[in-house]
This record gives sequence, C-alpha cells and structure tokens, in this order.
Amino acid sequence: MQEFTTRPDIRGSFGVATSTHWIASAVGFGILERGGNAFDAAVAMGLVLQVVEPHLNGPAGDLPAIFHSAQTGETTVLAAQGPAPAGATLAHYRALGLQLIPGSGLLATVIPGAFDGWMLMLRDHGSLSLAEVMAPAIAYARDGHPVLPRVAHTIADLADYFASEWPASAQTWCPDGAAPTPHSNFRNPDLAQTYQRLVDLGMESAAERCAQIDAARSAWAEGFVAEAITSYLDQAEVHDVSGQKNRAVLTGADLAQWRAAYEETLRYKYHGWTVHKTQAWSQGPVLLQSLAILKHFDLAAMDPMGAEFTHTVIEAMKLAYADREAYYGDPDHSEVPMEVLLSPGYNAERAAMITDQASLLQRPGRVPGFEHLADAYTARAAQDFGVTDAAPQEPTMAHLTEKRGDTVHLDVIDRWGNMVSATPSGGWLQSSPVVPGLGFPLNSRAQMFWLQEGLPTSLAPGRRPRTTLTPSLAEKDGTRLVFGTPGGDQQDQWQLIWFLRFVHHGVDLQAGMDAPLFHSMHFQSSFYPRAALPGEMMIEAAYGTAVIADLRSRGHIVTVADDWSVGRLTAALRHADGSLQAAATPRLMQAYAVGR
Repeated sequence: MQEFTTRPDIRGSFGVATSTHWIASAVGFGILERGGNAFDAAVAMGLVLQVVEPHLNGPAGDLPAIFHSAQTGETTVLAAQGPAPAGATLAHYRALGLQLIPGSGLLATVIPGAFDGWMLMLRDHGSLSLAEVMAPAIAYARDGHPVLPRVAHTIADLADYFASEWPASAQTWCPDGAAPTPHSNFRNPDLAQTYQRLVDLGMESAAERCAQIDAARSAWAEGFVAEAITSYLDQAEVHDVSGQKNRAVLTGADLAQWRAAYEETLRYKYHGWTVHKTQAWSQGPVLLQSLAILKHFDLAAMDPMGAEFTHTVIEAMKLAYADREAYYGDPDHSEVPMEVLLSPGYNAERAAMITDQASLLQRPGRVPGFEHLADAYTARAAQDFGVTDAAPQEPTMAHLTEKRGDTVHLDVIDRWGNMVSATPSGGWLQSSPVVPGLGFPLNSRAQMFWLQEGLPTSLAPGRRPRTTLTPSLAEKDGTRLVFGTPGGDQQDQWQLIWFLRFVHHGVDLQAGMDAPLFHSMHFQSSFYPRAALPGEMMIEAAYGTAVIADLRSRGHIVTVADDWSVGRLTAALRHADGSLQAAATPRLMQAYAVGR
C-alpha cells in the first residue's frame, strides 16, 4: 500500500515548478507551457512572488540562486546580493550611538539586488522577451490577487504605525485607510506602473531581446527607479526599530555602480551526492559542514524520526553554525578558511566532540591563524546588547508585531534539463517605508553586519552581508535535485534534515515534506537583536512524547511546536532517464508543486 502524503509527488516529463505560493507555481508552469525554459519560468515566478508575498520579499531585496544549464552542463551561482553602500562606515553608525544595526528602516539598507539578478538570468539564459516574462507580475499588481491572510494580518498590525511614521507605506498597503481583509482582491498600482514602465523603456530602446533587458537594468540602476529612490532618500528621516529616526547612507552613485554577477558554487561530496551551495557570503556552507561532520555517523542505522538521529543532527548543526558565526563573510573582502572547514581531519575532530549529551557551549573550531575570530564569536554570543522589546525574527519589526516572517523559495525544471533553485528575500513591507511612486520598500539586509572591527562580517563599504539565503542543488549519477526553504537561520537546518532522510532512508520528496521537523536556536541569530539561546531547540509535537522526553534527558531545552508549523520546503528532481518529480510543503497551506 502506498504511503499516505498530503499531496501527490508531482511526476511528469515535460516540466515542473514549485514554490511557496500556488499562484507563482502556476505562473511558472504557464511559462513552460508557452515554450519558455526554466530560466524564463524562474524569473516570472520570482517577480510574481514579490506581488503575492510582499511581507516576505520585494523588488529591492536580495537574490541568491543556483542553476544548472543543460546547454553548458555547468552548475552556477547567481549572486544578486547587494553590498553595503560607500557611506556605510563603522564610524558613521557608531556616531549614532548604535551597538547593533537596526532591523528596519533606512540605516539597514544595502544596494538592492533582486531585480538586477532576475534580469541578468533572463538575459543570459532565458528565451522569452522581457514583456512576456514580466506580464504576469504586472497583471497581478494591476488587476489584483487574493491577499494572503498572513499578509492582511501583518498590514493590520502595522497600519497605525504606517499612518503615523511611514505614510507612503500607508498609501500602498492601506489604500482605503484600512488594512485589506484576508482573501480580498489587493492591488498595487504603483508597482504595476513601475514594472510596466521598465518593460516599455526596454522595448522603446531596442528591438533585440538582450538589449531590451539591459535597458530595463539601466532604468533600474541609473534611470527613473534610481532617481525616485535617491530623491526620496535625500529628504527621508524615518523611525526604525532602534527607537530613533535615521537617514539612509545609500546614494544614487551606489545604485549606479553595482550589478549582479555569477560565481562558482561551493561543493561537497556526500555518500555519492555532490551538493552545491553558495560561497560564504551566505550561510550555505553550513549545510556542507554539517554533512562533513555527519559523515562520521551511521545515520542510515538510526530512526529518521527518532531521538538519536535528532540529537546527532542538532549537535552537528551547532558546531557548523558556530563556525558560520566565527568565520563566514564576503570572500571578496575577507579570507574565509573554507578549505580547512571542509577538510576530513578538521571534521573528524568536530565529530568527536559530539557525545550523547547536548552541549550548551558555543564551540567554533580552532583554525590555525584564525583563532581570534573564534574567540571574538564566543564573546559576542555572550554579550548583552540591552534589547528587551524585540524577538529574533525575519523580517524584524518586533516592537510593533510578534508575527514572525521568513522569505520565499522556488524550484523549476524544464523538459531540456535546465533547473533553477532560488531563495529571494528582503524588501519586506515591514522592513522599510515604501519609496513614493514605486510601490515597494528597500531592504534591511545590513542588520547582519556587526559594528565591530576586524570581523569577516564587520560593516564596511562594498562588503556583502553574510546572509541566511541558501538555495541548494545536488547531483548523483545523472540525477539532479533542486531544493530549498524560507526560514532565516533555519533554512540550512530544515534542508539538511530533509536531505538526510532522502539520502539515507529513501524518504521520497513529498513524504519528506510531510515528515515532522526540528531546528536549533543555540547559536547567535542573524537578525536583530542577534540573540543566542544556548541549548534551545524546537520540535513539532508529531515526534511524540517519548522522543521529546529522550531529548530533554540528553540536556536539550525543548520547545514543542504545533504540528505542521515548522519548515516550508519545496523540491524538484530530474532522474537520469529524464523523468521529473516535484513536491511542496503543506505547512501554511499555500506552497504548491505543478507539473506534467
């Protein structure tokens, strides 16, 4: 008898698209049906997600993607994470009396990356025109879409604040003076106009497809979009989570000088699978480090829903995340000892540190020549930053709402074998005021920098923040798998658990989505107010009382979450014979996989 799953494993041979919102998934598959490839579909999906999940991502946000090109046979990172502006110096932020960069408002803004990243992918790897790919997002922004209850509730919680402090946000999100009701038809005419104007300028400037896309990129970075942003920032002084009003450091020169780019993936071999992640400007290598530690344990012999498996994985993740906090940062600006962090000897030593009891210590590894970074992290994790009215969350606006957000994710594979995994984020409606006339806010990614000297994540002009955004691609013997999840610091935890069950226990895509999940809060959060909760973990109640009691007996501080509340995974798979699968989490009842 076939195992029950909440949704079928979507199977086919033509194409599959999966994402954190059913509309985006349907749009992506529609693009495939019209002859577009996976890159066209991914861009269309990404732009639509900005419209239907504005509390989780936006045009001025951040974008990492990992993709495989059937034409070249190469697997590549799309690096569309904008860096800190030229004026983002430690001296400037310290002069404002800050210990932490606020999690909201204009001081938290880095150069927007998402739109340019999508356009770069479309230009170089897509096949459809700018107008064709942008049409669905424009239509949903202009004509409306059923607003998610979570979006409506988020806006309702912030409506008074928007009215008093961020008036452009009030006009956009509360157009009739009140928050939209759940499932009502919600429009963003300013965003529709912005995107339509980018299309029109592209078409007016050139007849050739790539030239049109480049024209839209220029209009964004140097044309009317940049002009609207800089005109607003020249005058704006806005309230943020620090409790004071602050001005931005972002300028028109910053916008004009930056463009998205491609990078090599960081890869690691694990039980026959080659796993691809981004470089250490994201937390992506944490998953690879966790795999390198877990190589030393017989996970296949453990119950994937049992206490021993959960304990072992939690303890490995604690060690990997401690290294994240000590050593990761923008490799263009800091030396990251990744070769050591992924080396067999180093990880054998790390694995030997895992006992049958939970560790309550922050234990970054001791990498020769980098010991000062390990010591700095240990001290930082114990520091009291004096923030009492906020809880770690993504996006952060904890002085106004207790609602936690995350981000969005999409995976798509076409009939030719092209595939994309992308985790767009940032530019949330909670993060920053809407730029008047454009219909979207700026991002708050700079909150991941530290206002301390000498760290890989110290604030510095031109440096990328070490983000949490982390799509995945894995391959073995002609089979390729793309997967990912929203969830901030939890992203590489939920992905790891899902992947281990897939590799070691044969848990199929959708069954893995449905299986109960857990995560650790032991290490320092990436988000304001940067709290660490030693020994604390969260686990869904479906694990059962015996497993939870066992974990507590090992010293874990366990918070039991409601069933169906932890994790928002999606995944898509292409078998060596060309057949396809896709799956999406039932959690939050909005992610969906489509295919045939």
